[in-house]
Amino acid sequence: MNIRRLSILGAVGALALLLAASEVVAQKYGGVLRIIGRSNPPSLSIHEEATTYTVMPCMPVYNNLVLFDPLQPRESMESIIPELATSWFWSNDNKALTFKLRRGVKWHDGRPFTSKDVKHTFDVVRGVAEARLKLNPRKLWYGNVQEITTNGDFEVTFKLERPQPSLVVLLASGYSPVYPAHVHPRELRTSTMGTGPFLLVSFKRDSSLVYKKNRDYFVRGRPYLDGIEYIIIRRAVARNAALQANQVDMSYPYEYIRSTQKTIASAVPELVWHENASNVSTNIIVNTRKPPFDDPKLRLVASLALDRRALLKGVYENQGLVGGAMLPKPNGVWGLDPEDLANVPGMGDGEANKEKAREIMRSLGYGPDKPLKVTLSTRALKTYTDPAIWSLDQFKAVWMDVTLEQVESGNWHAKIARRDYQIAMNRTGVGADEPDINFFENYTCGSQRNYSDYCNPDLEKKMVEQSSTTDFNKRLKLVHEIDLTLQIEGARPILWHSVNSGATYPYVKNYRLHQVLYNPWRMQEIWLDK
Repeated sequence: MNIRRLSILGAVGALALLLAASEVVAQKYGGVLRIIGRSNPPSLSIHEEATTYTVMPCMPVYNNLVLFDPLQPRESMESIIPELATSWFWSNDNKALTFKLRRGVKWHDGRPFTSKDVKHTFDVVRGVAEARLKLNPRKLWYGNVQEITTNGDFEVTFKLERPQPSLVVLLASGYSPVYPAHVHPRELRTSTMGTGPFLLVSFKRDSSLVYKKNRDYFVRGRPYLDGIEYIIIRRAVARNAALQANQVDMSYPYEYIRSTQKTIASAVPELVWHENASNVSTNIIVNTRKPPFDDPKLRLVASLALDRRALLKGVYENQGLVGGAMLPKPNGVWGLDPEDLANVPGMGDGEANKEKAREIMRSLGYGPDKPLKVTLSTRALKTYTDPAIWSLDQFKAVWMDVTLEQVESGNWHAKIARRDYQIAMNRTGVGADEPDINFFENYTCGSQRNYSDYCNPDLEKKMVEQSSTTDFNKRLKLVHEIDLTLQIEGARPILWHSVNSGATYPYVKNYRLHQVLYNPWRMQEIWLDK
């Protein structure tokens, strides 16, 4: 095997980590960071959930093989640093990725970390281990992994059926922690066992998650904090009041549109505001398993009815980005070009699109005196309900009589995973700005997170082709072709991509708001200057 570029990056990342650990003159140790959480985690098992409400509070407990550098707000291949791995390299045929592992790491119960834990974790996620996950939303991430082998306690190799350059990106996501082989995955739904910088002390539903510092953490000089407290506050008014009264040090990081931000900033001018584009999209999912949206014509009507640019202007003061499945340029690498977006239903002239929708409705026997009655489901969170409420008049204009159903936040993903809805206003985040994550997780036949059950076998072959392509320009062309097809066929009509905004008090140091909300929550670099 030849040492490849990724192992060089790993070595550079390791050096950076060691240097950072030695530069502690300005930093202060101690204190408990108080941060707002908006909802209970549905469980404590990152591998079984598809929500930031689990990833965000549980990431401090765990480690990955590799991780996106928390101090670099834009994730990329170049920003990946080692964690439980010290280096990694590809085989000459690009079909085997080997990791050298860190020695001396301990689980929070004192047991040693070894290659057995890595193999166990990803065999469980791949669905080939005896232990199984109750839910497995990212099984398809590792569908190309043929076998995972170990060479002693400190080396592990992922053997692939075909080249897949993105594998290291998948492993760097906050969705990819290493679990202990000596703890059954079902136990990690209600408790935690990690190697990370913090230990979970208590979890009280509708109240808080409390953590203490891991004083036996393998990164020298980390963490700075003595602990973290995630304070669960469901109502937006109460969250705003807690922030303004300095009852917390940090808002929920993806909370505010600019009008609310201006109000709070006026009341508390010392707050530091953090804003970044995000590959979290607001989108429409339709249940293609049962009427009425088993009819592709009605799915097209739903997409045509929603004027994307009017939504951004009217509801979000243009605090967002119009795009396809992938994060729009220039914030993202893979997003559709403007000339491609012009051909997407729902783009362009809003009234002209609605007239096209009405023509389809007439052909199906609907009209102003005979509307289509449907239920629009959404999560009972402001970021979901605001666009859902806005959409009601949009749908009414194309003769859809819509009843809004608001679903308790903790039940949302289970409900749509059961396909217990007709049409829904949804938000979808992906673990990195990476086509393999987005396409395979959200659009392939049979994926748990393909909530619309969209299935196009020919397009799926093209997804596999782009995944195996090592030439960037060729891969980019394929990604654009796939994304445009997804939008035209209404697989999951994308309304907009978020521009996130949140606040910290100025004494909170080393915090970076990432463009991917699942990645920056290890919390070992944050310190309090007070």
